[in-house]
Amino acid sequence: MLFPRRKLPPLNALRAFEASGRSLNFRVAADELGVTQGAVAQQVRALEEHLGISLFHRLSRGLALTTPGASYLANVTRAFDTLGEATTQLLARPELVTVSVPPTVAAKLLIPRLAEFSAALPDIELRTMATEALSDFDRDQVDIAVRLTRSTFPANLEAKLLFRQELVAVASPHLINQQACPVSFEQLRKFPLLHDAHNHWPQFLGASGNLAGAQFNQTALALDAALAGQGIALTCRAFVDSDLAAGRLVQVTEATKIIEPAYFLVRKRSPSPRTAARAVWDWCLDQFLVV
Repeated sequence: MLFPRRKLPPLNALRAFEASGRSLNFRVAADELGVTQGAVAQQVRALEEHLGISLFHRLSRGLALTTPGASYLANVTRAFDTLGEATTQLLARPELVTVSVPPTVAAKLLIPRLAEFSAALPDIELRTMATEALSDFDRDQVDIAVRLTRSTFPANLEAKLLFRQELVAVASPHLINQQACPVSFEQLRKFPLLHDAHNHWPQFLGASGNLAGAQFNQTALALDAALAGQGIALTCRAFVDSDLAAGRLVQVTEATKIIEPAYFLVRKRSPSPRTAARAVWDWCLDQFLVV
């Protein structure tokens, strides 16, 4: 569908008229616009010819607006003010930084801290990609990634160890009820076990074969089920520290297990990283580094 073109006079002529109308003086308008007085007078005359309307009375000492000119000036000034505000808003938009993180890191570590992020870095807009897939920093336009991986990285990547996987078994205190914690492995097996895609229960318990219990494709879902009192989840301590501290979850057994791989903060090496991306990198280290 074709839309009709707007019937607009030349922009330079409008600028000359608006500046002249505010000052009622071609010389003052010329100083404001950085052109000659003759150029301003010529642009205003061209605008009047284009419109077929006199906008000014030329006086011996300056200018006076005609009635149509005064009305037109008010509308043109309002339009320029709108353009100025739109440009200011555009230039004031927060700089975008994209981070790629596993879904559980997003749900349990990043999202609960977004208010702190906004307070610390108000001029940066954070774009979060929650995915288990490895990101191509160029193709996916990712600035920073958090990845569960081993400590070998290509030379073009910089990585910092954030935290190791310390597995802990956790449950809602309502599920455990009157059962004194910690419980033994034998007692633990009497409760429903919640499984995620990592399937660490056999390794944690030293058991072979499949263990019964609800299964989830993401750790965050298994933890939500644990919070709802549906069973005992096995997860990295970093994901449940705040829930344990708040009493929403309890550690049901003293046994823990540190396993590989670990969680790393990763970015592409650059001699001059963007200021905003560097600020987010430093913030992530401050918030998540627990080694």
